[in-house]
Amino acid sequence: MCRSIKTLREPFTPQVTDADIEAAALQYVRKISGFRAPAAHNAAAFDAAVAAVTEATRTLLDQLVVRGAAPAAADQPAAVSN
Repeated sequence: MCRSIKTLREPFTPQVTDADIEAAALQYVRKISGFRAPAAHNAAAFDAAVAAVTEATRTLLDQLVVRGAAPAAADQPAAVSN
């Protein structure tokens, strides 16, 4: 569908930036709407869609569990020192 959208989950992309997520969302909305840039009367709807897809993508990537991947540092229990 959107050939310019790259896979953003590990191990395909080890470091995903906000810019990567926003670029993918923009490409998706462009493809679905058929507009590269919307007319002024559609700009608010277009921008809202990009923001919604960006947030949904962040949520998805945050919740995915990749088998065999090491848990993120925040997911590991803290070391206890004596």
